[in-house]
Amino acid sequence: MSELLVFCTCPDAETARRIADSLVEQHLAACVNILPGMTSVYRWKGEVHRDQEHLLLAKTRRERLDELKVHVVMQHPYELPEIIAVEIAAGLDAYLSWIRAQTLAFAE
Repeated sequence: MSELLVFCTCPDAETARRIADSLVEQHLAACVNILPGMTSVYRWKGEVHRDQEHLLLAKTRRERLDELKVHVVMQHPYELPEIIAVEIAAGLDAYLSWIRAQTLAFAE
């Protein structure tokens, strides 16, 4: 399969909506779910941080991943945004076909 699920955390609802909207509008993702109210605990520059974030779950094709990463980095306020992609091993064939169709550069 060539479909991916991409994880990306955002600092607030507005950033999450803006990035999600632009990914779908640019056909870089077929669908982006925004999960609010997540707490992230991480080490950054020698200090432990605990921040409220929103998690984006973007469905795309492997062929669009490089463009998606560049797009997110350009739109994201973080110095180092989280962008992690995992393969979708299985799913409803019709849904996976829809992801492929929606992430073509020329899709309408």
